[in-house]
This record gives sequence, C-alpha cells and structure tokens, in this order.
Amino acid sequence: MPQADIKNHAAFIWSVADLLRGVYKQNDYGDVILPLVVLRRLDCVLEPSREAVLEAHAKYVDTIDNIAPILEGASGHVFYNTARIGFEKLLDDPTNLADNLRAYIAGFSTNARQIVEKFKFDTQITELDKANLLFQVVGKFCEIDLHPDKVDNMEMGYLYEELIRRFSELSNETAGEHFTPREVIKLMVNLLLVEDGELLAKPGIIKTMLDPACGTGGMLSVAQGHLRDLNADARLEVFGQELNAETWAVCCSDLLLKGQNPSNVVFGNSFSEDGHAGGTFDYLLANPPFGVEWKNVKNEVVTEHRTGGFGGRFGAGLPRIDDGSLLFLQHMISKMKPVSQGGSRLAIVFNGSPLFTGAAGSGPSEIRRWIIESDWLETVVALPDQLFYNTAISTYLWIVTNRKAPSRQGKVQLIDARESWELMKKSLGKKRKYLSDDQIDDVVRLYDAFEESDRSKIFTNQSFGFIKITVEQPLRVRWEINDETVAALRVNKTYQKLAENGYDDVEPEDGVEGLNRVLAAVHGQGFESEDALDAALANAAVAVWEELGYTYEDKIFLDGKRPFADAMGLTPATVKKILKPLAIQDPAAPTVTKRNGDPEPDPGLRDDEHVPPPNQTVTFEEDPTGRLAGETHQQAINNYMDAEVLPYVPDAWVDRTKTKLGYEIPLTRHFYTYTPPRPLKEIDAEIKTLEGEIQELLTEVTE
Repeated sequence: MPQADIKNHAAFIWSVADLLRGVYKQNDYGDVILPLVVLRRLDCVLEPSREAVLEAHAKYVDTIDNIAPILEGASGHVFYNTARIGFEKLLDDPTNLADNLRAYIAGFSTNARQIVEKFKFDTQITELDKANLLFQVVGKFCEIDLHPDKVDNMEMGYLYEELIRRFSELSNETAGEHFTPREVIKLMVNLLLVEDGELLAKPGIIKTMLDPACGTGGMLSVAQGHLRDLNADARLEVFGQELNAETWAVCCSDLLLKGQNPSNVVFGNSFSEDGHAGGTFDYLLANPPFGVEWKNVKNEVVTEHRTGGFGGRFGAGLPRIDDGSLLFLQHMISKMKPVSQGGSRLAIVFNGSPLFTGAAGSGPSEIRRWIIESDWLETVVALPDQLFYNTAISTYLWIVTNRKAPSRQGKVQLIDARESWELMKKSLGKKRKYLSDDQIDDVVRLYDAFEESDRSKIFTNQSFGFIKITVEQPLRVRWEINDETVAALRVNKTYQKLAENGYDDVEPEDGVEGLNRVLAAVHGQGFESEDALDAALANAAVAVWEELGYTYEDKIFLDGKRPFADAMGLTPATVKKILKPLAIQDPAAPTVTKRNGDPEPDPGLRDDEHVPPPNQTVTFEEDPTGRLAGETHQQAINNYMDAEVLPYVPDAWVDRTKTKLGYEIPLTRHFYTYTPPRPLKEIDAEIKTLEGEIQELLTEVTE
C-alpha cells in the first residue's frame, strides 16, 4: 500500500471523530478509535479461519483443559476468537448491539482480549450506546477493508502508527509522557545502529531490542522499520514494558496488528516488577519520564540496592527520590549482553539533571562514576529545546555500550546539536521545533567521524572526574561580655530552655537568675581564650550561688575539666552552646585549639574545592565507597593546595575524612563560546540616541 493510501485510510478512520464531536473531548477520540481499529483488523485477519476455529472449539472445549494451542493452530495465528458471529454481523441486531459487541470481545483469546480491556473499551461501549452513536460508529468501521490481502502487516503497522501520531498530537498536553516525536526516535535508532551496518546487512540476521518504558511502542516500531531498510531479510524481535494501561494496550495492539507476539511487552513497573528478569538484549532504548519520582516503589528499589549490590540492578547507587531517570539507565545496563556474547548498545533520552546533579559521593555521582569508569559511556548529544509535546526543556541523548570500537575506548564524545532544528508550522503543545532528515544525518555524521570540531568534543573518561576536598581554616575568636553579645545569648535556644525548665536541683528562676548574675559580674570584660573566659565565669558562679542560697559543695561536679560547667552543674556541651554567642570572630585573635592541640576549624570559612584528578584513577571496583587514599590522588590534592590555596591562605588544611571522588558531565560548559561585550563608546552612543528620542517625545507631550 503506497504511503498516500495509508494516510487516506487513516483519514477515513479518523473521520469517526466527526460522529464523536460534542460527546467526547477532542483528546479522548483515540479511546474509541484505536480499540475499534484493533477489533476490525483482528476480525479481518481471523475471517478465513473462523469456521475452523469454531469447529475445533466445539470439538475439544469439553475434553481438553488447555485448548488454546489447538485453537491457535486452527486460526493460524497467536490469537483467535470463538464468538459465533463476526464484526460485521453485529449490525444485524441494532437493539442488542452493545451486549453482542461485549460477547464478541469476550470470545477473543486472552492475549487479544486483555489488550482491549486495557483500553477500557467497555466504558466506551456504554457511553456510545447511551449517546445513540454505537451503531453509527461500528458501521463506519465495517466500511473499511483491513483484510491482509488488502493491507499487509507492515502496511497495517504504518497505518496504526499514523493513527497513534494523530491521537498523540490531539493529546499534546500529556503526549510527552508516552509519546516520543518520531524524528527524535529516528536519531536515536540511527546512532544506536550506525556502528552495526555491516553486521545487520547479513542475510537472516536476528537481533533483539528492549524498551523498558515503551509507551505506545513508537521506538520499537521505528527501529524495526530502520532495520528493514538496511536488510529486508533481517528480523528485530522487540520487547518492552509499560506502566500505563492504555499505552500498554496501544503498544501490544501495534505488535499484534503487525503479526508479532504482544506477550513480549509486559504490563507493570520496570523497577518493582522486572518483566524481563534475567533477560539480555542486543539493543536497548528508552525515553523515560523526565523528573518522575519513584517514592511508590522506594521499598523495592532500596531493598534490591542493599541486598543485591552489583548482582542486582541498582548496585552503583540511588538517585534522588524525585527523579528516577538514572534508575532506568541502571536497569537497562543490567540487560546488556556480556561482551563474550557480543555486547549491547543502548540509547536513552534524559533532561539535564542526570548530567550533573548530586555532589561527589552522592547516588547520582556514583552512578555516573560507575558508568564512566566502566568505559560504557560513548556519546552524549545535546538536543534542541522545545522538541517534546509536554515540556520545552533541553534534552540530551546518551549512547551507552559495553562494546566500544577500539578508537573510542577510554573516551567520551560530546555533540552539540542544540541549534539543529527547524521551526514547526504549527505548534503541538510545547513542541515548536523538529529535526529534519538532513539535520539527523548531520548529527550521525558528526558521531561517525569521531573528530574534534566546534560541535564535537572528545574527552578521556578521567576528564569528567573530580576530587572534592573540604578546605578548612582555623577558628580565631575572642570573647566579650557586652550588651550585644548578652542580647544574642538570651535568644539562644539552650539558654531559653534552661530558663523554662531549670536543671538538676536548681529551680528554673534560680537557674536563669544565676546565669544572668554571672554574666553581670564579668560584664564589660574581654578574653583572648576560652579557658580564661571559663575561669572568670567559674569564679563568678561560686559567689552567685552562695548569694542565691546554694553552697558550692551542693553542685554536681562532672569531670573537673571545665570549672564553669562544674560550678553551674551543667554538662560542658550545654555550657558550650550557651556561651557560643559570646564569641566574636577576629582574624587577629589566637587560634582556637582542640584538647589534642589541633586547630579548631571555622565553619564560616569552610570551603569545598574541586581538584582535577590524576590521569591514573582508582577503579570503581577497587574503591566502591568513593574514599580516596591512593598516592596519586593525594599528590594531586597536594599540588592543588600548593598552587591554588596555600599562597593565599597559608594556615589552611584539607579535612581528609571528607574527600570524595565525583563525576559530572558539564556539557554546556565545554561548548560555551565567549562573546565579548560591546565597546563602551558604542553603548554610550546608543544611550545618548535614546535620551534624545525620549526628550523629543517629552517635548511633544508638553506642547
């Protein structure tokens, strides 16, 4: 069937929308049209073998428990229908059309009936019958001939995809959740298969492909079509999984109409119900939902991460709970074939988040680290914004493989295709741009050339790593008891708690009164060390307690290391919190030290620095925690401190307990082009011109 005929058929079928207008919203037309297309096609396919199926059913239904294989044999397909009447005969009894249509659907084999049920078509039968439209709609579909001798499986696939496209465009507000623009899929598939042109051209070649978030199955369909273009004798067996019931039904029906096995597409959540557990595939591709949280499957994912480790799917780490994108990527990597079996290639569409979110040592960073250090990340392509129906954000295409070409091993290619777009004549939701065939070919050429240019950058794996160090500076403070510091102390939470509750055998009013009197006794004094402050406060406390009627011997003595804490009957930790507002930072003050003599770090001066890693890096398997102890890393840190920190802050040091190795892919930074500002003279001249124009307008107004 020529392409024009396919579009004509699609237009005729879609004309049913004229009947639905006013009863259905425009974006709900597909709820009626798509399942009826499936029913009509299946009826046409089964018509030649209908009598044979009915005879076999009558003969064996009461004697054989599992009659399905016999009926499939009689029908010559992987599905059948045991209803006594065909689709067209439903019109013979208009009064009972709704009941007869339901009985007709119930006669299908389980695999076909489940597809129709997931469309929730029973609800549509009720609505159409209530609106007196059921007879007209069914009659419209009886007019179109979808017999295989008129429309073969390939043509039926194209026809159905055209209907899906129209349905998705009408539903553009939500289409992006399950529908990927065809030109984006074409680019993904081309990049996925470009390395395997010679392999896929071999006679009788059979390959497998998985999409774990397959939506309506568009990616799988385009991939099959591309492979047919390369080799008409090649076969691509496709597999998928989809969470949304209706889009799962669309995908399965598409496969069924093409004469393929819909059972390869599993219904359910890929994270909590892996429908292809233990399976591996030659190719994998996906466009998972952007920024979708995985809270509802958190228990299952976290359990697999903790108990399964790298033997499961999520061993490298867990991303943020509000973005499951990197869970999809780990899931797909677990489905790659071992290199000994030929390896695999995968393509996945992300937003910008997986490139850089997460600090060193976090889940997202560790996932990137695992992928890059395993030498699986091959290419990242920056796509234009406004390509998708439900979002205008920029997107990125990742190519990941465990069988890189020798020239690509140890390297990652970044491609900038952000300006490769054409403006659509009419926007579809938030989709205002598309990729032309020439632009797709251009991106593929950039990939295939694997050369440096203004739009293609090539980096070593280590280029995306960094060592995050925490640089500390010593705490330098002096202590003053003045109106300002005492006022700050009185809003201190620990002080307020003591004032409210008291402590030990001291009444609340006595506790706060005692503390206030101690502060009053040393008001106006300053201290260069915490020990001097503590001693002065302790001496004042002894006198205060005696004035309040307590004896010093009555107080609870702790460890004797902090006289004021002992005198007050408080723990040293509590006293430290109370007196914190009395400290004033002063660069000229002596360094505060810990009990072991080490300098106390100043939290206000703490800074994180990213140190370029050495060429030789610790592998993920050798150091899965991300902690660094290797000499090469330590030398890199020392060199950085000597060159970038110590010349300006000579008493700074690195807190080695916080050192982490991180990975990020700052793609836009690598393609940034500096644009110098305009000369000041030019700007000044423009301002003067504008001032003159404004003055002229004001003159006109005043006149």
